[in-house]
Amino acid sequence: MIRIDGVTKRYPDGTVAVDRLSLDIPDGAITVFVGPSGCGKTTTLRMINRMVEPSEGRILIDGEDSRRQPVNTLRRSMGYVIQNAGLFQHRTIVDNIATVPRLLGWSKEKARSRARELMERVGLDGSLAKRYPYQLSGGQQQRVGVARALAADPPVLLMDEPFSAVDPVVRKGLQDELLRIQAELGKTIVFVTHDIDEAVKLGTMVAVMRTGGRLAQYAPPAELLSDPADAFVEDFLGADRGIRRLSFFPSAELELLTGPVAAAGTGRTAARDTGDAPYLLVTDADGRPLGWAEPGLPTDGPVDPGRLLPCGRPFVAGQDSLRAALDCAVLSPTGWAVAVDGSGRVAGVVSQQAIGEAIRAAHAGGRSDGADTGASAKVAG
Repeated sequence: MIRIDGVTKRYPDGTVAVDRLSLDIPDGAITVFVGPSGCGKTTTLRMINRMVEPSEGRILIDGEDSRRQPVNTLRRSMGYVIQNAGLFQHRTIVDNIATVPRLLGWSKEKARSRARELMERVGLDGSLAKRYPYQLSGGQQQRVGVARALAADPPVLLMDEPFSAVDPVVRKGLQDELLRIQAELGKTIVFVTHDIDEAVKLGTMVAVMRTGGRLAQYAPPAELLSDPADAFVEDFLGADRGIRRLSFFPSAELELLTGPVAAAGTGRTAARDTGDAPYLLVTDADGRPLGWAEPGLPTDGPVDPGRLLPCGRPFVAGQDSLRAALDCAVLSPTGWAVAVDGSGRVAGVVSQQAIGEAIRAAHAGGRSDGADTGASAKVAG
């Protein structure tokens, strides 16, 4: 465990970047520092590996004051990932990843073998090993940065806004990849971001910082969203924090209807056979959704997809969250969400009204899987 004990960072001109910060960073979890510019989150991160020395207080790593360790030994025990990856442009990808093992005295063959192993782990094709950083996309470079930080198998990984320089689609992929790697390796990760959505998605614990380096709230993300400590935290979380909180409620208990679902060629129509649902969800022969048939549209023969209403992006029943299910229903022209199984076959449909009832029941029962355990229990989507 990393313990930050009464730490202050004061610069010679009197500027206080971090002010009497105390908190415990749990082992094997992702702790996220988030807040506005000038709140001291990056300074705090750099004090952990002594790139910045505290003016007051102590940082304990497994009970030992970090200042008692040689600084180079301390830093080599921690992986470090920064924005834009910080790669050596004159070295190949495999040699970039092998940097720290080589510094630790590994043979070139062993270090490169480890590098290739990590390329696969972070989702990089082995054919990129002999390329140079400028030949890779931004997202690929960030994956190289993560692989390099993991190369010597450090117990602690420090990440300073590592995904902020890439586009939203690539960022989501990198976030998902980090959660996958963390599930496999169980590192102690300290992550800095200014994006509250990223903090909520990744964090087991989230530290919200105020300008001036003071801690506003330190809590699991579900607790943060449901019970902000004060007006500053509530404002920083944004007006849609209730929607974000739905990410912690599972969709497993939604009652799915299969009556309004039929394969093309069955001859069923929405007006006659679907009961409460005004539309019929038409699937192909493999059970994958094609679209919604309006009342009266015949489906006894081949169905022209152009005559169907789009069904949008479905959610995975039992795996995705109520937030994902609600999003599907809101974006559907019918107001109904389509649920699929892990292979993409339709499991059933559910109305926006039924999702709303499930949300009210979840709130009433206090059922938020992430309320106590943070990211480890987050629901997908």
